[in-house]
Amino acid sequence: MSRAGEAPEVVLEATYGWYWAADALAELGASVHLAHPLAPPETRELRELVRHRAKLVAMRSRCKAEVHAVLAKGGVWVPMTDLFGVEGTLLLDRVTMPAPYMARIASLRRFIEAFDAEIDLFTGLVQRRLARDPGYTAIQQIPGIGPVLAAVFVAEIGDVHRFDDPAKLTCWAGLTPRHHESDTTVHRGHITKQGSCLVRWAAIESVKILPATSRIGAIREQVAHRRGNRNIGAVAAARRQLELVFYGLRDHHVRALHRSPRAA
Repeated sequence: MSRAGEAPEVVLEATYGWYWAADALAELGASVHLAHPLAPPETRELRELVRHRAKLVAMRSRCKAEVHAVLAKGGVWVPMTDLFGVEGTLLLDRVTMPAPYMARIASLRRFIEAFDAEIDLFTGLVQRRLARDPGYTAIQQIPGIGPVLAAVFVAEIGDVHRFDDPAKLTCWAGLTPRHHESDTTVHRGHITKQGSCLVRWAAIESVKILPATSRIGAIREQVAHRRGNRNIGAVAAARRQLELVFYGLRDHHVRALHRSPRAA
């Protein structure tokens, strides 16, 4: 900084561990520019909480999958859909297998219990930070989006005004198909999967549970039927869902949710 002179322009690559460097340079008077847009400290802090919670959930899911794998080795039938619910817990309490397998299951169950506590802790930290965020409140009015998915959208999207329109947001999230065009033909391929994988996951996850009678659920079913692929239907519905998120974050309400149905 002493060699760069007063108020230098600094370009910093947004790579591993860049937060501290950007903050230190800014405090010393530099104008910091990132290869990707620089989020304000409060957004970066929120992302740390949201991303850590997502990692905790993923690690818990791996532990649960391992419990299923150990039971499968012993030929233990699991009749319930949720092995870690009330009935599943009773099954795990009374199952008998050779000692090494039982020890492994017990270890995994202790990990799962610890992950549950940590996930609850970080869920609370996130929700307290967002308690007065109008965009966070608004997008929870969208069917399929609750507090957890809403937090993902707020943290990962950041300032929604950096996107000119919903199409720019869905493109950034990697939910738009690849486009190949020649003089006479146009081919659309798979989605690009660029941008935030968490936003893409949250958008798709939010539409999977919607009934077919809902507005977005109907889009999912229609596209799935037309294309013969439920995943394609879910992606198409997720694009529409993310458009609603855009308006909710920008306007703090979603007018499309309050429109009266058109007369037949």
